[in-house]
Amino acid sequence: MEDVLEVYQRPYNPEQPVVCMDESSKQHLKEVRMPLSLKPGTPARFDTEYERNGTSNIFMFFEPLAGKRYTDVTDTRTAIDWALQIQDMVDNKYSAAKCITLVMDNLNTHMGGSLYKAFSPSEAQRILSKLEIHYTPKHGSWLNMAEIELSILSRQCMARRIPDQISMKKEVAAWQAERNLNPKKMNWQFTTDDARIKLNKLYPTLEE
Repeated sequence: MEDVLEVYQRPYNPEQPVVCMDESSKQHLKEVRMPLSLKPGTPARFDTEYERNGTSNIFMFFEPLAGKRYTDVTDTRTAIDWALQIQDMVDNKYSAAKCITLVMDNLNTHMGGSLYKAFSPSEAQRILSKLEIHYTPKHGSWLNMAEIELSILSRQCMARRIPDQISMKKEVAAWQAERNLNPKKMNWQFTTDDARIKLNKLYPTLEE
């Protein structure tokens, strides 16, 4: 926990940006009956019945000090999917960076080994050499600012029925464009000193 909190105290450096990464799945729900449109004095009305239409995965990369977020909607969330996302981050989203400080949870696909599953050893090592990885602790995913950003996406964009992946990609892309138009930075205020006071019971007690 303290390792991640110290990373969040670093000043903004475009040559070594701090980027938080997370992912989440979303189920597609199709209407079985056409909803009744909103009318003056009458809210929109939807049938309680719906049809399940598969799921999609959403990757989120969030740079809190720049207020930038990048999303991608995919079919699956395998080790290969993650590796392709990291390659794109290194080569396209942050190609000018000398090194990227990457904060994420320790899901079994979020490992350097996933890059070796997807690419040749030389390519995997090239990508890893551009990363400084910091993992949030077990049961400490709340420390990942990308998870917070995914929660905002869920409330603002996906708190309704979205029928298919095509529709989801359009909605998520529109949300991303709006959020990045006037960059929304994250004002993170929880520090290591705060943790040692508020979470004192989680620290070991040393005998004198």
